[in-house]
Amino acid sequence: MKILDVGCGPAKTPGAVGIDRHPYPGVDVVWDLDRTPWPFEEDTFDEIVASHVIEHVASIPDFMREVHRIAKPGATLTVTTPHYSSNDSWQDPTHRWHLGTHWHETFCEHYLAAQMPRFELVSVDLTFSRSLRNLLTRLMVRWRGIDHWERKRAFRSPAKNMTTRLRIVKAER
Repeated sequence: MKILDVGCGPAKTPGAVGIDRHPYPGVDVVWDLDRTPWPFEEDTFDEIVASHVIEHVASIPDFMREVHRIAKPGATLTVTTPHYSSNDSWQDPTHRWHLGTHWHETFCEHYLAAQMPRFELVSVDLTFSRSLRNLLTRLMVRWRGIDHWERKRAFRSPAKNMTTRLRIVKAER
């Protein structure tokens, strides 16, 4: 199984090929992710991990096109980013995007299939800092759902991070 860790920094996923714009120890490919195409062949990776990087790129559609191009059909993409309700999303001046739990829909819905690469949603998970108040928030999210929390309570009980798992959908050739 071939894994790519996009924006890996100094903490690359074990066994993965790491790509980052900075030459940290362990980075295999030094590359500006805003420059396309990335230096990989089509249909190369079975799994792509992008932890705390998508909020930094100039264009999320371009990022997703490149992920789609280099991923094998049926590969998985795991994107972790601060939720927009998190202070972490807003305190870093290099963050260009502040994403919510539906950020992926542009790439999953049929009405944009001709313009965007296709992905299929596997899951969306939130993490909260540890506190009694957030224990109640986690229970409420399980009971009422993520959508209810995001619409009604996100800024009163903010999430820390959000992890979205997508499956790459490619047309038969």
